[in-house]
Amino acid sequence: MTPDEIAVVRGELEAFAAEVFEPFARKDQRRWGQVYLRGLLTDGRRKSVEPMAARLGEDGNRQALANFVTTSPWDPAHVRARVAWRMEAAIRPSALIFDDTGFLKDGTASACVSRQYTGTAGKVTNCQVGVSLHLASDHASAAVNWRLFLPETWDPHSPKADPDKAARRTACQIPEDVGHVEKWQPALDMLDETRSWGIEVPLAVADAGYGDAAAFRHGVQARGLNYVVGISSTLSAQPAGAVPVAVPYSGTGRPPVAKYPDKPRSVKELVVAAGRKAARGVQWREGSRPGTGRSGRKRMYSRFVALRIRPTGREVRQATDGPELPECWLLAEWPAGEPEPVQFWLSDLPSGMPVTTLVRLAKLRWRIEHDYREMKQALGLAHFEGRTWGGRHHHVTLVSVAHAFCTLQRLAQAPKDAAPA
Repeated sequence: MTPDEIAVVRGELEAFAAEVFEPFARKDQRRWGQVYLRGLLTDGRRKSVEPMAARLGEDGNRQALANFVTTSPWDPAHVRARVAWRMEAAIRPSALIFDDTGFLKDGTASACVSRQYTGTAGKVTNCQVGVSLHLASDHASAAVNWRLFLPETWDPHSPKADPDKAARRTACQIPEDVGHVEKWQPALDMLDETRSWGIEVPLAVADAGYGDAAAFRHGVQARGLNYVVGISSTLSAQPAGAVPVAVPYSGTGRPPVAKYPDKPRSVKELVVAAGRKAARGVQWREGSRPGTGRSGRKRMYSRFVALRIRPTGREVRQATDGPELPECWLLAEWPAGEPEPVQFWLSDLPSGMPVTTLVRLAKLRWRIEHDYREMKQALGLAHFEGRTWGGRHHHVTLVSVAHAFCTLQRLAQAPKDAAPA
């Protein structure tokens, strides 16, 4: 926003900041929280402390802003809870979306920096990775919870620990009880925390980085939620019609356990076996390009195959009582002209669920990419230059506050019959 645009909404911004920063114990924290928020919202190439301070005029106290975001002892969870309450009412979310994003780094001194894969760069590179949880509906979304991923190299109890990184934990103020776990575990931890705030949303959506982990899927189910998650083409399964068979009991030893007579196949093989004729065309939303949709935008369209299957694997078997594996949906996108399916999802939604609904929910994950793009390009999500664990969590929380304010402004200005991005 330009300074003039900030001036127009300053009253609303200050009221929103007062609401979400209400847990702050001190008046100066509330003041510098509002100033930091204005710094994130004001136009500028960099949103780290020094350039923001230079743009903030008489409020541009660099030292005060740096202290507020890096060393001031406020709990970001309290702020996130208030953002979640406000955005739940505004968005009316139909899903919780989980994902992670990379913060590219040149040096190695910041908390949890390591050479690791990030979709931000599309390769293994030097970066931090943040796992996030977003409230989402078809028309809006908001990041309401965050965790900084701790790689094995930073865990002194890991066989892959890097002594130099492990020695930096104290300087980076990483809590002693934080160790390396797979990314799906902090996702479930955030789900638990968000539900403890009274936020109840019945569906979890995630990409294959989470969907391939049976432990994540089972963890979502154990918490009473359904899921629609991306999966790799190699995930194995039995067709829904497959039946376990036990060989006749000879009367001695343990009775034989019923087993599926055929080996499981990959989900890609199952879809290809169903064939192109099983695919049906589905429109799921309107995009941003001009087109013939109701709002004058191009309709998003592709062809999809939906099958009932029974996922296999050791973790699935261990979580199942009896010989019969549970059924779920396999959804595959197979565009016209493509020689084979290009994307796959798994869902435990009921068997009578319309394919159009499955597609719409699977494709809802685009909202998190939209959030990341806005927070990185306009609000400085990746611009934090501090090195501490707490500072990084403070910064991403404040960026989420700024993003939530922008989303509320957009919703307030959108025509009632429109679906804002």
